[in-house]
Order: sequence, then C-alpha cells, then structure tokens
Amino acid sequence: MTDRRLAIEAWESLFRAQHEVFDVISCDFDDTGLSQAEYDVLLTVTRAEDMTARLRDVTANMLISQPSVSRLVDKMAARGLVSKWPDPEDGRGSLVRATAEGAAAFRKVASLHGKSIAERMSLLDDHELQQLRDLTAKLREKKPH
Repeated sequence: MTDRRLAIEAWESLFRAQHEVFDVISCDFDDTGLSQAEYDVLLTVTRAEDMTARLRDVTANMLISQPSVSRLVDKMAARGLVSKWPDPEDGRGSLVRATAEGAAAFRKVASLHGKSIAERMSLLDDHELQQLRDLTAKLREKKPH
C-alpha cells in the first residue's frame, strides 16, 4: 500500500512545481495579443487535421468549463482568430477552425513559449524528462474507484 504521507508530500511538490513554473512562463503571453486560454484553444485547433477541431475536443483539453470555452471561442471568432460553425455530424456540436490570422498569432507565441518551456525544463536531463512525462501520464490515467 502507498505511504499516505509520502503521497501527500509528492502531490504538494508536484502542485507547487507546476504552479511556480507556470508563474515563470506565463509572461510569455504579455503583449502578444493572445491570452493563455486563447493560446490553448489554438493549440488544439492547429494540431488537428485541416486546423479544425470539434468544440468538445477543444473543451476536453482546457481547464475551464464547456460554457466558458464556448464563450471564449465566440470571442475569438469575433476577433477573426477562429471560425465556428455547426458540426454536420453532431447537431448539438460545433466545429472550430483556426483562421490564417489565428494560426499566425499562435505560431508567433508558440515559438517564444516553447523556448521558455525548454529553458525551464532544461534543469532536467533527457532521462528525467522522460520519467516525468511517463509519471504524469500515469497519474492522468482514469482508474475505477
């Protein structure tokens, strides 16, 4: 059985590390015209085939509620960063596509943000990075209670 005290210490350390690293790299979005949330939407959309994703897939990758994601995407559409239309395969769903302007804004920020992430993560060697990736993936697996 897992040592409860150790589990709590490990969780607190993981949480604090994530929070502190996020604070350091959050300035990547200053003066870019994109918020972190908008970047996250564009990250999902630009990685999808034809830079088009279902709204539910965008929501699944976000840390905010579905209604909040929907409002955010509507605001991004009004700014010309994405387009949104009904999903012909799901009457209740929507499709979201990055516009040329949105994709360009994403690439500009992604270059800077990727550099910041790589710089911060360079405190770990490649083996440690692989371990971290694998351990956090394991923590994200859904297990029945």
